[in-house]
Amino acid sequence: MTETPIEKYLNVIGAYDNEFKKWEARSAKIVKRYRDDNRSQNSNETAKFNILWSNVQTLVPAVYSKLPMADVSRRFGDNDQVGRVASQIIQRAIDYEIEHYPDFRATMKNAVQDRFLGGRGVAWVRYEPHLIERDMPEDGLQVTEDTDEEDAANETGPETNQTYEEIEYECAPTDYVHWKDFGHSVARTWEEVTVVWRWAYMTREALIERFGEESAKKIPLDSGPQTLTSYGQSSKEHTRAKICELWDKESGKVYWFSKNSNYIIDERDDPIEVEGFFPCGKPLYATLTSDSLVPVPDFVLYQDQATELDILSDRIDGLVKALRVRGVYDASQPTLQRLLTEGDNNTLIPVDKWMAFSEKGGLKGSIDILPLDVIASTLINCYKAREDIKSQIYEITGISDIIRGQTSASETATAQQIKGQYAGLRLRSMQEEVALFASSLIKLKAQIMCTKFQPQTLLQYASAQQMSQADQQLIPQAIELLKDSPLSNFRIDVEADSLVQLDEDQNKRNRVEFLQAFGGFLGQALPVGRESPEMIPMLVEVMKFGIGAFKQAEPIEGTLDAALEQMKAASQQPKQPQPDPEQMKMQAQQQSDQMKMQAQQQTDQARLQADAQAAQMKAQIDVQAQQARVQADMQIEQMKLQADAQLEQMRQQMKMQELQYLDQFNRYKAQLDSSTRIMVAEISAKAQVDKVREAEEAANTEVAIVLGQA
Repeated sequence: MTETPIEKYLNVIGAYDNEFKKWEARSAKIVKRYRDDNRSQNSNETAKFNILWSNVQTLVPAVYSKLPMADVSRRFGDNDQVGRVASQIIQRAIDYEIEHYPDFRATMKNAVQDRFLGGRGVAWVRYEPHLIERDMPEDGLQVTEDTDEEDAANETGPETNQTYEEIEYECAPTDYVHWKDFGHSVARTWEEVTVVWRWAYMTREALIERFGEESAKKIPLDSGPQTLTSYGQSSKEHTRAKICELWDKESGKVYWFSKNSNYIIDERDDPIEVEGFFPCGKPLYATLTSDSLVPVPDFVLYQDQATELDILSDRIDGLVKALRVRGVYDASQPTLQRLLTEGDNNTLIPVDKWMAFSEKGGLKGSIDILPLDVIASTLINCYKAREDIKSQIYEITGISDIIRGQTSASETATAQQIKGQYAGLRLRSMQEEVALFASSLIKLKAQIMCTKFQPQTLLQYASAQQMSQADQQLIPQAIELLKDSPLSNFRIDVEADSLVQLDEDQNKRNRVEFLQAFGGFLGQALPVGRESPEMIPMLVEVMKFGIGAFKQAEPIEGTLDAALEQMKAASQQPKQPQPDPEQMKMQAQQQSDQMKMQAQQQTDQARLQADAQAAQMKAQIDVQAQQARVQADMQIEQMKLQADAQLEQMRQQMKMQELQYLDQFNRYKAQLDSSTRIMVAEISAKAQVDKVREAEEAANTEVAIVLGQA
């Protein structure tokens, strides 16, 4: 009976689970030991020494501590300017992807950590275009002769809302795959693997977005990441669908299905079209043999020493707790108890019945202290034994190489260099493995970017507008070259040194070395080229060969190539015949005489021009002086007329003011005369009134006198 595809792949997954079941259980225990989750919070655990955490924290930065530096170069060292520009574009685009998006940094860190814990680190590269919908332009529909006018009107009518999808931006993300969520067909070596898969935990919304609403409803939400539930979180809070993404190299297809379903949810042909088919490179393995891909974690190789180290740490903890003063004393002398609790410097404690106390031997006869020298000696031996076990573990893991690499200021530079080379022997192999792992991921990213990305995306990522004008003219040809088998035309590598922090002084020394070598060769080549121009092409090729060995020259490689090509082209121009010395002398004399005549002519012409300019300037000055004199006379006459007019105006104003003053004076005089006459009349009238009043008073007096006499 022929099995269905789902049954076939479920059998492959089952075979993998049986093969790797023991490794997964062992890796889970190692992770718990690394996290120190083996301790019980409710019991009194013994003291432990977490050497696993210490080793991983030391080895991870020793092999990977910064983002890798991709090196894209022409596969063959030919003088191919188009290939050089193309490699520069793809290298800049890769650097932009790695530095701009955080996924590659996190993936590399997690994969390297998995390699030193469980023994396997996995990463997955994919193509992710982000699409947006745009309205179809009004002229988007092309009406042909066979198209009905009514149909065309209906299709282009205002009620039709036609849209199309356009790529807003695109990227090639690198996903970290947990060591429990990755699998492959059982094989002895990675080259024999034909099927790889990874498990993804998707929510209902993610299922609808990926597979459509109809298919998503049929997928049960029956699982979730095991690591989330193993650390105390409720499985109901993380209920998701466990979807398998399986890549079959033999059929060239990719399948998506759920483990609890009996059908394929989605099936597609190769979506990324990379060499090797798989979207992941060879995993980052710890210890492997040629008969199995089940890795051996590093901790397994020194777990016995780690257990012994825990036992010694527990012994040391017990001895430290036991290392305290204890003993017995004579109960008849209770003051002896105060000796260790109250006795300070220069303090005496009184003792009753001193005579009896001294007869019993004094302090030595009344108190006995538990000896501490045995405990202290045992403790020292335990410390030494623990250091020996740590040294054994460091020898196994390679950390001893790092320790050997430590130098002192008194050592010579040669001694430090030899010591550093010896210290890096084993670490170098680990760094190379990480570099190869990073190279495989970057190669996958480069292939996806060359085959899937739009040309404008590549140029935008590479900042092509900042390239030189000569290189920008080669961009169309370079893009065509990138689209055509990128791995066949280019070599993409990651240097192991680029994954660890290097000394800045070393980079400076490398650049100075390049400048010295280039300057020294140039100083020797230029005299040879001047004496023997036919040697210049050979010297140019030798110089380009030497420059290619220096990585520091890559940023200016294009400029150097152009300069060297100019030198080479100049040397290949036909040589001019050497003239006769006598003829050269006669030509020089003729040129000298001709130059003298030209100089004399130029002098005479300059003198004539100067005289003409002087006469012209004198005439211009005379005209300007005459004009200035006329203008001055006119201004004086105008000022005189203005002054006479102002004077006449002032006379008229004074005459008018005089008439006004005279009129005012006459009016005032008339008023004064009138007032004076009135006052005189008033005075005269008053005088007459006074006389009448006096006469009346006199008459009244006389009447009174007469009446009195009567």
